[in-house]
Amino acid sequence: MTDKKDVFGNALWEYHQSPGHQELITWTSLTEEEPVPLSYFFRTYDQMPPKEQKALEMTHGKVLDVGCGSGCHGLYLQNERKLSVLGLDNSTAAIKVAAERGLLKTTSQSIFDFYGYTFDTLLLLMNGPGICGSLKRLQLLLEKLKSLLNPGGQILLDSSDLIYLFDESPEGEKIIPATQYYGELEYGVQYKNNTETFPWLYVDYGLLSHTARKVGFKTTLVLEGENWDYLARLIREY
Repeated sequence: MTDKKDVFGNALWEYHQSPGHQELITWTSLTEEEPVPLSYFFRTYDQMPPKEQKALEMTHGKVLDVGCGSGCHGLYLQNERKLSVLGLDNSTAAIKVAAERGLLKTTSQSIFDFYGYTFDTLLLLMNGPGICGSLKRLQLLLEKLKSLLNPGGQILLDSSDLIYLFDESPEGEKIIPATQYYGELEYGVQYKNNTETFPWLYVDYGLLSHTARKVGFKTTLVLEGENWDYLARLIREY
């Protein structure tokens, strides 16, 4: 069941098998290590932040939950909203957890390798666009998602603007390295003695909207959180 390269999925699996006070250690190239209780990834609707609750309220029709993890969002939509939900995650361990928890339709693969079906709502929650790994691949991801949408379909996603992490000059301007977009970083996770790092993208709303427009989406800012995070809705214009 364990895949040494799938630290997050293996952690979910162990918590699912024996829930307790286990923690996942996370960090990025911009932030220090932070422990996250694994119970957080098994939260109920009432335990979710407002932007996730709002996204689930706005979800309709046939649903693809991209990066579904343990299935907390998909299970709510399936069991409480009575929607048809397919949970997708490239972690086989996470998909096994979601399936054992009762998510009826699941598939373990990358979104870029997923074909053959279309949906009314695509969910990418918990900084979902980050899966593309870099700003250069954001447009590629949006084009892929567009190909999976039915006419009138929508994408609901959240991300964060990391501009707040940077210091300001005496003139009040943010001091940002010029080498790359400031939302491109390395993300790390550790569970017990296993560690994994991978590229991740946090994209500010303005840049998301600009990129989405090039692909043929109209973007709406639905909700802003307290920590420069936001929920956005993308609708196909053509």
